[in-house]
Formats: sequence, C-alpha cells, structure tokens
Amino acid sequence: MNHRRALRGASAPVRFYPRPLAAACAVALFAFAGAGPAAAQDTTTQPQAAPVSTTATAQDGKAKPGDKAGKKPKQPVTDMSGVVVTGIASSIASSMKTKEDANNIVEAISAEDIGKLPDVSIADSLSRVSGLATQRADGHANAIAIRGLSPDFAGTTLDGREQATVGENRGVEYDQYPAELINGVTIYKTPDASLVGQGLSGTVDLHTINPLDLSRRTFVFNLRGEHNGNGSLNPGTGTDTNGHRASFSYVDQFFNHTLGLAIGVATVDQPIQEKQYQAWWWSADNGSAGIDQNWGGPHTPGMPDNVISQEGMQLRAQSQSQKRNGLMTVLEWAPNDTYYSKLDMYYSTFTKRKFTNGAQWSSSPYDNVGYDNVQTVPGQPLPIVTGGTILGVAPILQNEYTKEHDKLYSIGWNNKLYLGDWTLMADLSSSSARVKLHDAYLFSGLANGALTDVAFNTSSGFGYPDFRPVANLADPGTMVFTDPDNYGYNGREELDRQDDTIHALRLQASHAVGWIFSDMDFGVAYSDRTKTKHADVLFAYLDGNGSTQDTYQNHFSAPVDPSLLYNPTSLGYGGIPGILNYNVLGALYGNQFYRVPKNGQGDWSRNYSVEEKVPLAYVKFNIDTRLGDIPLRGNVGVQFVHTDQSSQALQTNGDTLVGSIRDGATYNNVLPSLNLVAEIGERQYLRFGLAKTMARGRIDDEKVSTSAGVSKITDGPGAGQVLWSGSGGNPQLRPYVAVGTDLSWEKYFGNASYVAAAVFHKNLLNYIYNQTVLDYDFSNYTNDTPTLVPTSNIGSFTTPENGTGGKMDGLELSGALEGGLLAHALEGFGAQANFSLTNSSIPLSSISSVPGGPKTLPGLSRKVANLALFYERYGFSVRVAERYRSSFTGEAVALFDQLGYTKILANRQTDLQLGYAFSSGRWNGLSLLLQVNNLTNSSDSSVQVATLPNNVPMTRPLEYDTWGRTVLFGINYKL
Repeated sequence: MNHRRALRGASAPVRFYPRPLAAACAVALFAFAGAGPAAAQDTTTQPQAAPVSTTATAQDGKAKPGDKAGKKPKQPVTDMSGVVVTGIASSIASSMKTKEDANNIVEAISAEDIGKLPDVSIADSLSRVSGLATQRADGHANAIAIRGLSPDFAGTTLDGREQATVGENRGVEYDQYPAELINGVTIYKTPDASLVGQGLSGTVDLHTINPLDLSRRTFVFNLRGEHNGNGSLNPGTGTDTNGHRASFSYVDQFFNHTLGLAIGVATVDQPIQEKQYQAWWWSADNGSAGIDQNWGGPHTPGMPDNVISQEGMQLRAQSQSQKRNGLMTVLEWAPNDTYYSKLDMYYSTFTKRKFTNGAQWSSSPYDNVGYDNVQTVPGQPLPIVTGGTILGVAPILQNEYTKEHDKLYSIGWNNKLYLGDWTLMADLSSSSARVKLHDAYLFSGLANGALTDVAFNTSSGFGYPDFRPVANLADPGTMVFTDPDNYGYNGREELDRQDDTIHALRLQASHAVGWIFSDMDFGVAYSDRTKTKHADVLFAYLDGNGSTQDTYQNHFSAPVDPSLLYNPTSLGYGGIPGILNYNVLGALYGNQFYRVPKNGQGDWSRNYSVEEKVPLAYVKFNIDTRLGDIPLRGNVGVQFVHTDQSSQALQTNGDTLVGSIRDGATYNNVLPSLNLVAEIGERQYLRFGLAKTMARGRIDDEKVSTSAGVSKITDGPGAGQVLWSGSGGNPQLRPYVAVGTDLSWEKYFGNASYVAAAVFHKNLLNYIYNQTVLDYDFSNYTNDTPTLVPTSNIGSFTTPENGTGGKMDGLELSGALEGGLLAHALEGFGAQANFSLTNSSIPLSSISSVPGGPKTLPGLSRKVANLALFYERYGFSVRVAERYRSSFTGEAVALFDQLGYTKILANRQTDLQLGYAFSSGRWNGLSLLLQVNNLTNSSDSSVQVATLPNNVPMTRPLEYDTWGRTVLFGINYKL
C-alpha cells in the first residue's frame, strides 16, 4: 500500500455553513410553514407537482404527473394530442410547464415532436439554456458547462441513471446520443436528496419516451441531407463535404393500452472539414527584451531588436467523417393499478475517421534561421512582426490518420409497486462504453536536410496567414520521408483501448406522512464503476535507418511510393497552394518502414484502471403546505455517500517501466438539501434552494500511474544525499465539495411566455489542483537503481492534491414572449432570451500560480447569453438563434523557458432554421426543414498569455480554427 501524506483515515467532516441570508430565509420559511395549517395530507386529492419526467424513471419511485391517484392507469389514457408538442412555441410551452411544476430549480428542453429536438444535437439545445455554455469539438457543440464549471463537474444521466463515458474522464460527450432518439432534457440546478448521480454544478437528465403517454400508434420518419461549406481539403481520403441524417421512430400500445412499445433508430454520416492555424509560441529574439540577451540564446540575423515574432507555426487541414448508428427501445407495462414496469435500452456505435495533413516549421533562434525585409506594426508591449522573409527554414510535413470506434450500451429496468399508501421502486441498470483508437502519422520534408526560404504576411491580430515557401511542398520529387526537425523517429503509431462500465441497483420506498409533508422517500443505491485504459505506442523507422540513439540518422530519407499518392492537400487559406498527400497506413504497413515498441513515460501512465464502489442512502420529505395564504411546496432531505476508490497502474522511472502499483482510499460525504417553492401570485413563484453537493475528481487524476526514481544530490545543502522524487496521479483524492444557495423568481403568463431572475452562490469547500508534496512516502515504490541506496523513503512528488476555499456568485435572467400578447399583428412571432453573469475566485490553481495569472476557475466564462427569434403560423416556421460565450482560461503551459497559460476567446454562433408543415390534404403529416448552423462561420481562437525573456507580460494569438457553415435540408413525416 502506498501511504500518502496527511490523508489519515476517512475524510474529516466538513461543516455545513450556509450564508446568513440563506439561513435566515430557510428558518423563516420553515417557521411559517410549521405555524400554518398542514395541507395536502391526501395526495390523491391534491398531488404535489412532481419533478418532471424523471419521476417516471429511476430518479423517483412515485408515478408520473397526471397519473390518477398517483398510480399508473391500466385503461387507455386520454387523448394526448394537446400535450405532444408539434412546433417551436409548443416546445417552449412544454419546457415551461416542466420548469413551473418542478419542486427543484430546473431548466428543461422538450422535443418539437417525437424524434425532433429543436436543434441538430442535444448539446446545441442545451447551450441555449440559461446558465449553460457549450464547448465545441470538431466544430459542433459537444460538452456542456453549467454555471461556469467545466463539463467534468456536471452529472449526466439517461432516465435517471449515470452513464459510462467514452472520454478519459466523467464529462459526457453529447454527440454520442442522437438527438432524434431523445424526447427531452431536464437540467437540475439544485439537487434533492433522491437525485442520484448529481454533479457539483448541476445534473443533466436525458429522457426517453414513455409510449403509454401517447393515445395511438405513431410512425415518424426523418431524413436530412448535410453539406459542409469548408470544401474538401484532403482529396482521396474518402471524406467529403456531403452527409446525411436519418431516423425512424415507432410507438405503439397493446392489450387495452397496458403495454407500450417504442423503437427508435437513427443514423448519421457527418462530414467535417476544418482549417487550422496555430502559432507555436511568441517571443522577442534580439535586444534587451530578447532571447539573446536574457536567455543566452543565439542572435537572429536580420531581426530588429525588441520586436515580437512567431517562433514557429503550423497550418493543418483536417477532414473527418463521423458515422453513428443508434438504437433506442422502450417497453412499458402497466397491467393494473398495482404494478408498473419500464424497460429501456440504448445502443450506439460511433466511428470517426480523421485525416490531418499539415505543414509546420520552427522559426526560433535555436534553429538558426535568419530574416530579411522584416515589417512591423505597433503593438504592446513591443512592435509586432507581420511580414518579411524567413531564411533557412526546414519545413516539416506531418500526415496523420486517426480512427476511433466507440460502442455505448445502456439498459435499465424500473419496477414500481403501489400498495395502498406505500410505493415501492426497484431499479436495475448497466451502462458501458468501449473505445478503440488507432492513430498513425509520418513525417516528410526536404531531402538531405535541405532548407528553404518563406515569404510571409500575417495579421497582428486573428485570421489566417499568407506563407509562401520557395520549395514546392506538394512535389513528391522534392518532399520525401525524413525527419526534418530531428524528433528521433520517422513516424509514430498508437493503439488505445478503453472500457468504462457502471452497474447500479437502486431501491426506494415512498409513504404518505403528515403535518407539512405530503410524503417521504427513502432509499438505498449502489454503483460499481470501473474505467480501464491501455495504450501502446510504436515508433516507425525507415528501412535502412537505425532505431537507437547511436544508429538513427534524422536526414536519412526515402521517396513516397507513387502508388500511395493522392492529389495534394490544399492549405491555400494559409497561402500554401498544396502539400504532399498520401495513404498513411499504406505507407506505414508497406515495405518502407519497420516499427519498434516505444512506450514513454506519458504512454505508460495511460495504462491504468480506476474503480469506484459507491453505496449511498437517502431520505427526502416532500413539502406541501401553506405559508399563511401562500401555497408552499418543495423538499428537504439528506444523502449519505460512501466511496471506496482504488487504482492499479504502472510505475516508471522516466521512460523505463519498473513495475505495477496499487493504491486507494475510502471516505464519506453527507449531502443535505432543501428546496422551497412559494406561489406568491397567480403563476408566480419564489424558489429557494440550499444544498451541499460533490463531484469526484477527474478519473485520470485518480489513477495511481507514477514515474519515480532516486538520484544523488551533487550540490547545495543536500549534497551527497540520495533522494526520491517523482510525479503522478493521486488515488486518495477527495472530491470537490461545495455548498450552494439559490434564489429564483419566476412569472408565467400566456401559453409560452415567462420571465425569471435568479441569483446563486457556491462556497467551494474542497477542490483539486496540482502541487508538489515534499514529504511524500515512497515506501511502496521499487528502486530500479540498486547502486543508489536512498537516504530516506521520503521525497518530493508532484500530484493532484485537495485545496480549500473559493467561491462562485452568479446572476441569471431568462424569459420567453409570445408576440400575440403584445398585439394581434404579432401573432405567431416570439422570442426567447437568457443571460448569465458569473464571478469566481479560488486561492490557488495551476493557472493562478503563473505570474499575473487569474485566480478564477479554469473554463469559466463570465458572461453567457442566448437569443432566439421565431415565427410560426400557417404552417411556416422561422427561427434565428444566436449564442454567446465570453472568454475563459484554458490550461497552464510551459513553452521552452516561458511559463504561461492559454485563454480561449469569446465565441458567438448564429443558426437559422426554416420550415413548413402540411396540416391537411394528401401531404398531412409532412414537414420540410432547412437549417444553417454556424451561419457566420465563427472561429474558435485562443491566445498565449506569457512573459517575454525580460519578464514583461505579453498576450499574443495562439490558435485560429474554422469549420465552415453546415447546411441541412430534409423532411419529417409523421403518421
């Protein structure tokens, strides 16, 4: 057992300190509630508003809203045609009803119709919710940040059950779930005690359909063609600019409406064409601020003193094909008033094929380049180089092939028994995600270490550059397989496998109580999650070249087999007409290369397993009473969570594999929660939430993978001692813990109109950051240098550790308005808008340790806003939506002798949707849809925040990427 410092036994109890205002509100409301008359003793005469559709899932053992006498009826339900949403305004109205009826503070999204969420992806829809911000991957929304916290802090469930993930961490990639198969989403901003799988920032629950809620058999068919506007960048790779999306849904009821069946199938073939540009780093080469006078680097000929220039760059064209097939099946059975059962299954395969071809080079003094005819513009803190000619450049072409194949599987079986005043629930579920990754790339350049000159013109801000190399980078007679920058190998191949499984069981009982409570829920749950990753890396060497330090020749070269050549990759957006393009796997597995296993320290560290066994218990009292004449509802409860986490991984000393190692920890968390909803006027509510929440750290932070060894100190006070040092993960990490206070006012009017204002505060009692521990115990480590006997088993270790302190404060404004409420002439027009403002501070993080770095949470956008304008009447529908996210800090980076961090700049994306639905005649049930996503081709851009060699701060553009517009046109047919 590897004993870690200062973490003795179970975690110490953390006191639950609400803010004074929050405490006063809670005490006052409960005092009045206790004094007021107890109401709603009989849930059959005045049922409480249930927390939306998750009440029909594993999240709650009671019946769904609308179930008479709190039981699932065995007779056919009433006609639901007025409830099943069929348009934009109806979708807003349905979401608004969910929000209004909930006992927690929630947001909701409803499908416009079966198999038809209002956006292309679930993440696109989620990004329009107040307080949520999207993070783009491959040009489309993929991950969601709730209230400024990174996606890892958000819990995600499918019908109330925690889901396995394809990433190395907990954050769900929402593009794995076809929007066509999801019927709605509820976002819990305040938890309650029965919410299992909750996150620190919030919980996103995806809903499947309940077939018994529909009154009749229904068929729905969707088909859309898709076109990407960035053009085909890599000819011959099988990636195109055209794709499609198709889905089919079938819902039916049998045996006098007691058995319901829903089957949904969705397939997507999505093209992605990305134009990438990145500066390697920025600095001043010459002069009092430069590398030559401050770091002792070489002088750069032709470069003026005290100007800032790029020290390297890369242009890459990435073509990608994403193919996903999904199947959703739901079987619902309500044979009588006593028993209800729902079995749902989801299965998907997701295959990504990515081709990334690019040109790059170093232009730093350390690679002996020179300059001619340098042009500058004024800048801060020094002038910026924007033009001229770089002399003596070694161009590096990197052609890369990546294939990822994901399989997701989830099954859940929920059973309820209604026995008088008792409701019993049992839920059994399993979720798995399997990932296979194959990545390979090869280098090419000028033969025999030849150099070329490059004329350039670049912007002082953002935008694509104009580079004009003298050499023809697309000529196979000029560009050959070689290692232009002496990386030590001619190519690289990686084979990864990852498995994530979650098995869970949940039991709950509910019973009517009395006084101010309508009923109570108490239950237990158990989950066992195991994530295992295995990575193998091989280096590729040209036949005839060596593979060791003594035998390898970086300028050894060979021409590309002509049979493997494609038409050139276009980098015309960056000034380069074309670069060499060929079949990477064909070359790698042909007769020109051999491969040698070469796992390094970072590769060995990705061979690990992490297991988390989590039993929990909870009790929740549902409040239904009056505060004088004011109806008051809500819930109060507590959740007790026990965690037993462990990890097994590999120990290395640098790149040398030493052995395996295990470690782990157990700890307890008590999570009280309170939600109160006071109806202070007609459809006007004041909501209050107070809760303690937790989120476990990143899974790759919990792994025990380490690199450690001993070395002899040669100078200083410790001279002569043999000491341990190392770095790695921390399987004894405690989770992030926060106490959150929420206050929200909501007013609903009309059919699809409301206005809401909310404030929230979170005290971060425990968080995680990287630090160096000086008294780390290496007793369980293997010393692979037997000639050195350590003076002590105590040494220094850099690892994720727990910190305390920090806070978040936020304001959220949201609303929706039907134009017909203002004037009859505006009938059919409408608007949705929201805005959130969030501030945060933490005492220490990897970013705040950078000189001048912000003391805010990484990934936090201070401002997030969304606006949607729509018109829907006479079958026509138009919707224009724009979302905005302000800048946020990224990761701390060490670039050569610079310590800095990245900052991702503000992003604004506009989408357009046009449609027409036939409502009568032979085409009744048919609708046409035209969508344009990323209408303005907005970019993703970032900056490098660092210091010049003379320690003067600077901020310079780092990355600029675009994906083009995506146009979709198709039909929807419902029978």
